[in-house]
Amino acid sequence: MTSTTRIGIIGAGNVAVRHADVLSGFRDVKIGGIADTDFHKAETLASQHGARAYSRHTDLLEAGGLDAVYVCVPPFAHGTPELDALEAGLPIFVEKPLALDLTTAEKIAAEIAKRGLVSAVGHHWRYLDTLARARELLDGRPVRLALGHWLDKLPPVPWWIRRDMSGGQVLEQAVHVLDLARVLVGEVAMVHAVPDGSTPEGEIDRATAAVLRFRDGAAGLLAATSLLERKHRIGLELHAEGLVLDVTETRLVVNGDTVVEEPGEAKTRVDREFVNAVQGGQADVRAPYEEALRTHRLAHAVARSAAEGGPVTLDA
Repeated sequence: MTSTTRIGIIGAGNVAVRHADVLSGFRDVKIGGIADTDFHKAETLASQHGARAYSRHTDLLEAGGLDAVYVCVPPFAHGTPELDALEAGLPIFVEKPLALDLTTAEKIAAEIAKRGLVSAVGHHWRYLDTLARARELLDGRPVRLALGHWLDKLPPVPWWIRRDMSGGQVLEQAVHVLDLARVLVGEVAMVHAVPDGSTPEGEIDRATAAVLRFRDGAAGLLAATSLLERKHRIGLELHAEGLVLDVTETRLVVNGDTVVEEPGEAKTRVDREFVNAVQGGQADVRAPYEEALRTHRLAHAVARSAAEGGPVTLDA
């Protein structure tokens, strides 16, 4: 590998824009090309970073010269881009959710393991400084109650409200909160979710409530809605003996009055550590694909429970 790591990006939406901006800020990284089915979007983003644009991800891969690939596509488009990149022997960074279903994600995970390639998933909350502080405060005090929230507005993309394209709010958004719960509370044994019951045919549930039972006995709740006019509350509230923690992407509130502000470097660190791993140096990849798959299984279990109307048990 050369001293400059060349990265291709599949997808040119908002998340791809963010990653391209971060990666271009690293002196040892160059954007090697950007592909999107909307060639105009690919061309616009590529021109901002001195890269070539492609209308097909296969053309980007066949052009060669890449050291790694970012897959930043909508939920319904996952699968083929990852498998094609892996077939080309390239490490992959995948934005969540991993896929609409479990089968696709399991297949990708197996291919990564088979080829022994570096991987990472965009669970950047794992790089919050406040997360480390929360773990310190919880040391020796197991969480007994976890309350997760994603109470927000409808994202401004046409595919998001379609069940067969986004997979729903839990899979597409609240998966961040579920991932945080796994880190701070532990694995979940059972979920039982209830949708709002007034969803038009083919659309996602606009509100979901779920009960979670963690393997160590802790109780949990998750509430999600996209009915609001603006972001209202997103985060995870944890209750342990004599301690309440409210963890969000921007701050940690301890016992309702002590506020620890998050410095805001998580979105940079998640990219930096992946690049470090691709370069073969010391790296701290906190959500490789196989680990993120555990969170995807949990989110999928919540979505399945809401669809089927009964509890879903997760394998140990």
